[in-house]
Amino acid sequence: MSKIARKPIEIPEGVELKKEGDTLFFKGKNGEEKVNILAGVNVDIKDKEINLSIDSPKKQPRSNWGTLGSLIKNAIEGVTQGFEKTLEVEGVGYKVAMEGKTLVLNLGFSHPIKYEAKEGVEISVDGNNKVIIKGSSKQAVGQTAAEIRSYRKPEPYKGKGVHYTGEIIRRKAGKRVGAE
Repeated sequence: MSKIARKPIEIPEGVELKKEGDTLFFKGKNGEEKVNILAGVNVDIKDKEINLSIDSPKKQPRSNWGTLGSLIKNAIEGVTQGFEKTLEVEGVGYKVAMEGKTLVLNLGFSHPIKYEAKEGVEISVDGNNKVIIKGSSKQAVGQTAAEIRSYRKPEPYKGKGVHYTGEIIRRKAGKRVGAE
């Protein structure tokens, strides 16, 4: 049984919730989010509280129960506080800049990489080596960060590349002169 969705989910002040068919619409100060209700899960909205229940104790409805609870909590957090990921660019000659809403990455290739921000995601550059990604959708922010990181993942010898702030890069020993 799901422990995540068993407890009622509080709807904080400033969040509007509307249920239309099999979709929940959340609206707050940071934007709008929609969550599709998964199969086998019932949603009851009463007095600033969302209660989730399931139709049958089979595996798929139980799995959907916890998943839907997490999706609803993420949507509420997204429209109230928002989500943020920070990437760092390390390497000689590696740099990032903004041209309007386009992120321009110089990562050692023969050409600069231009990345257009998705709708609902805001990208900014702090200093010369940090990229800050903000948005109300946890999935969209994470997907954008992963796509930018995939252009030049950090390599294990010098740590050059694009990595998350605080990410631990496992380093390998380079070539050594053999001692006899």
